[in-house]
Amino acid sequence: MTANEIKNELFVLSDEQKREFLPYFFKTKEGQYGFGDKFIGVVVPKQRALVKKYKTLQLSEIQILLNDEYHECRLTALLFLVENFKNAKKDLALQKKIYNFYIANYQRINNWDLVDLTAPNIVGEYLLDKNSDELITFAHSENLWLQRISIVATYTFIRQNRFEQTFEIAKILLNHPHDLIHKAVGWMLREAGKRDYDAELEFLLENDRYKTMPRTMLRYAIEKFNEPLRQDFLKGKI
Repeated sequence: MTANEIKNELFVLSDEQKREFLPYFFKTKEGQYGFGDKFIGVVVPKQRALVKKYKTLQLSEIQILLNDEYHECRLTALLFLVENFKNAKKDLALQKKIYNFYIANYQRINNWDLVDLTAPNIVGEYLLDKNSDELITFAHSENLWLQRISIVATYTFIRQNRFEQTFEIAKILLNHPHDLIHKAVGWMLREAGKRDYDAELEFLLENDRYKTMPRTMLRYAIEKFNEPLRQDFLKGKI
């Protein structure tokens, strides 16, 4: 398959209502984080089905799709990249190549869904048994999407009951100005807490950290707490 053939299939799958709704949902107006993005109007399950149908795509064709102006082309390219990575489980050299390809293209991974659906499966999986200091570097970058990759990639570590990476990245991003980072950090803290309540609680209470973190981040982080405790956190009464 070629990138052009995949793009043509995406247009066949287009839904007019979704094409009108998605630019609003992904904040594409001037001054918003998704400014200028264009949409074909294809939902994620249909994109996944397309990837499942063809299974693999050459990196050169994935690159063409990643460079495309349409959001769905970029996401489908990344979903193919995830499949390529899964199929390379026993080929460490290929895994490294795919990981490096992903990071080299971070500027094309330029919306929250593109990050969230792929970073744990490529960045997290690749770094799981390696030195994860690169996540620190990404968190300290000035690129919003690379910063989101840094925290969302730790989901893979959380699933292995390893929380230190999440907490370390969360500290770096604690005072980030953007709502998309607040939500991502809060989400990962919540996921850590679902597996180790005490660990999340200790993180939030250390130096009264919960009192200084952005409100949205806190709300996401404590979403699964019992209601009286959640209210105490929101009122700063812990």
